[in-house]
Amino acid sequence: MSKGMIKVRLLFADDGEFHHETVEIPKKSASGYDRLIDCLREDEAVLKSLHVDVDRLVSASLQES
Repeated sequence: MSKGMIKVRLLFADDGEFHHETVEIPKKSASGYDRLIDCLREDEAVLKSLHVDVDRLVSASLQES
């Protein structure tokens, strides 16, 4: 994991199937929000680095290293 980054595990639902993805986002971005989902939807640094289909997103949680 890069310095200043945190791993986030995303769980998606797709036509009754579930799958997960692990992504890295800036730690500084996540600390600016009460809810991780808001960070994924709104933070400019996160939005520039990845696209998250929030309509299929079931959960987002910090992944322990």
